[in-house]
Amino acid sequence: MESFIQNLVETHARRPTRLLAILRAVQARYFHIPNQAIRLLSKELNIPTTRIIGVIEFYSFLHLTPRGRYDILISDSITDHMLGKHNLMDYLSNKLSVSPGSVREDGLVSLDNTSCTGMCDQGPAGLINGHAITRLDRPRIDAIAQLIDEQMAVEDWPKEFFEVGDNIYQSDLLLSSRLTAGEGLQSTFARGLKETLSEIDQSGLRGRGGAGFKTAMKWRFCAEESEQERYVVCNADEGEPGTFKDRVLLNSYADHVFEGMTICAALIGAKRGFLYLRGEYLHLYHKLENVLEQRRQNGLLGNNILGKGLDFDIEICLGAGAYICGEESALIESLEGKCGIPRNRPPYPVSQGYLNKPTVVNNVETFAATANIALHGGAWFAAKGTEKSQGTKILSISGDCARPGIYEYPFGVTIRKILEDCDAHDVLGVQIGGPSGTFISNQELDRILGFEDLATGGSFIVFNSTRNILDIVRNFTDFFAHESCGFCTPCRVGTSLLKKQLDKIVDGHGSAGDVVALEELTRLVKNHSHCGLGQTAANPIIHTLERYPDLYQSQLKKISYEPGFDLNASLETARRMANRNDAGAHLAQVEE
Repeated sequence: MESFIQNLVETHARRPTRLLAILRAVQARYFHIPNQAIRLLSKELNIPTTRIIGVIEFYSFLHLTPRGRYDILISDSITDHMLGKHNLMDYLSNKLSVSPGSVREDGLVSLDNTSCTGMCDQGPAGLINGHAITRLDRPRIDAIAQLIDEQMAVEDWPKEFFEVGDNIYQSDLLLSSRLTAGEGLQSTFARGLKETLSEIDQSGLRGRGGAGFKTAMKWRFCAEESEQERYVVCNADEGEPGTFKDRVLLNSYADHVFEGMTICAALIGAKRGFLYLRGEYLHLYHKLENVLEQRRQNGLLGNNILGKGLDFDIEICLGAGAYICGEESALIESLEGKCGIPRNRPPYPVSQGYLNKPTVVNNVETFAATANIALHGGAWFAAKGTEKSQGTKILSISGDCARPGIYEYPFGVTIRKILEDCDAHDVLGVQIGGPSGTFISNQELDRILGFEDLATGGSFIVFNSTRNILDIVRNFTDFFAHESCGFCTPCRVGTSLLKKQLDKIVDGHGSAGDVVALEELTRLVKNHSHCGLGQTAANPIIHTLERYPDLYQSQLKKISYEPGFDLNASLETARRMANRNDAGAHLAQVEE
């Protein structure tokens, strides 16, 4: 092990900032991070073992105890539930003789749930040793079980198990464009750097990750910082359930994305960039590395790009299963080899980002749009959309529709039009922007997509009238409780309390006072959490309480009192410790 660790550390130039990549490599080799590896890494990287252990415990794809040689994670997203995930999970568990959340006795296979894998248009989906596997059904599970019993390497499994399609159904400005590598850069240099930034300003482009900050303004702020060392970061950690459009852009439009990053580098004076790729998209890693290498060979990355004196290169960094790393400051912490805990802001990344240097962080779609704007001009982009929301938006559409996949629309399109295009019928409601976004009912379908009405990072989940709204809310609330980074009390404790309070009501044990308490909890979590995760975690409850108050009321018991937990059962541990089981060691809960 010692020589492996030493070689691994050398490969990563002994950079503590590469800790996450190093730990991923150790995990892949030993199926967990052994204590000996932790001690060796501490010595080689000169960082405390406590920091390494903290990082391992923070990311869900890293483990201190052994996983199976075949580590299977099944997506627990609401869209997978709608496609029969629960029954398939039971079938898989029985077929492999391993219960969810455990490792089989022979150590060959482990099985567990994971958050959304970004395959919502081709689920039920999951990961096997990090590789995405799609369209799970019983025949495919039978085949998987046989392959595992035969101990065949995952790399030798049938290719169709791992096929991930783009499923593009509606194209507009960006998806219709086939930008030749280098075209956007050539236009940028021909026009001039300041003039190109003005074109981006004129386009009205706002961040496509959901927040909607003006792109040109962010880049200008970064360029004006006195510090000379600057960075460009592409946020490809699209962990919002129901979102997968960045996956498609990176698969089929990677040159557009890298071109946009390079244009940004030219405009702000950066020499180094990072693509932070979510761990669930491991299947894209080598393909993207090949695109980067081709760009280097074509003089589009590296030193003296296009002979214009621009030195810039891009490094891909893989995440390890943490939704919170989609928040830009948490992403930067992760890039630095730390736990992805959001920073206090201000200062913002444009002034103190990666390694406390000025840093631009933008979404995959934003950089792809930038490359096209550099080529075609700001007016070309601004001609689409509305006054407050220029250009187009790419949507990831999934759920109860005949054609789940990728759709691009000018801002201002109605929700009704989108539902018609994806062939959705008998609609109960739509979740726009993922669990952190907005749930709208079928009485609001003439609302429009745009920053002035319904903003979104791209997630668009359709629910028909056969769905139970409270099941949807419960899934989203469980997701936030699971993904809380634990940094601040309002989110760490609040999301857990929201989950328990909602479960109590949905399971039929709540009273009118419990709904009042639930509403108070939503306000506390929303108003006092440290970052966007906690501030939006209560949205599913808030939005459905506003629209369907009678639904919550209908779940309540018509009694004066009912215990929220079994008091006698909670004393079982104390009875065992005291070696008592007499009548005096038991309590009865009775209403008087």
